[in-house]
Amino acid sequence: MIIQIDTESDIPIYTQLTNQIIEGIARGDIQPGHSLPSVRAFAADLGVNMHTVNKSYHELEKKGVIKIVPKSGAMISPIDNINNETKQRIISELKPHLAEALVLGMGKEEIKSLINTIIGEMKER
Repeated sequence: MIIQIDTESDIPIYTQLTNQIIEGIARGDIQPGHSLPSVRAFAADLGVNMHTVNKSYHELEKKGVIKIVPKSGAMISPIDNINNETKQRIISELKPHLAEALVLGMGKEEIKSLINTIIGEMKER
C-alpha cells in the first residue's frame, strides 16, 4: 500500500493517513487480519511525527476499522455487518457533502452516478 502525504493540503496529515488506510482496505490492498506497521516504523517511513500516526491509528480504532492490541500492534478488523451506531455516524458525515453537492447544482442521478463511479474505482484496483 502506498501512502502519499500532501504537506500543502488543508487536510490534517493524520486524516490523510486515516482516509488512505480506509481506502486501501476498501480496494483490497490491505486484508482483514493483516497488521499495520508499528507506529514508530510507519512514522519513519512516511517522514511524519509518531504522534500523527498514533492519532490516525486511534481514529481507525474508534471507527472500528482496526483493533489495537498492546505489544502486538494494529490489526485490520474483520469485515462485519455494520451496526446501527456506525451507520448513523457515516450518514451524519455524508449528509453535509451531499447537501453541498445539491446546493451546487448536482442532481440526484448525477450524485448516484458519482458514488457508483467511486465505488467502481475502488473495487477495480
